Amino acid sequence: MAWRWVLLDGSGETWSSPGGDEQVFPSQSDAETWLGETWRELRSHGVAAVVLMEEGREVYGPMSLDPA
Repeated sequence: MAWRWVLLDGSGETWSSPGGDEQVFPSQSDAETWLGETWRELRSHGVAAVVLMEEGREVYGPMSLDPA
C-alpha cells in the first residue's frame, strides 16, 4: 500500500512543492510521523491543510495545519 498527503493551500487548491517531489510512505504511521515532523515547515511554505490518501482513497481530511 502507498500512503501520501495531498497538500492544500489556503483556498483549498492542491499545493505543489517547487521541486515537485511527492512523498510516498509504506504505512499510515510513517505518513503521520512525517507530517508531525514537518507540518511547521509546510505551513511556512503556504500549506494550509492536508488530506491523507491511501491508494487513491481519502482516509481523512482536510486537516488544518494551523496551530491549535
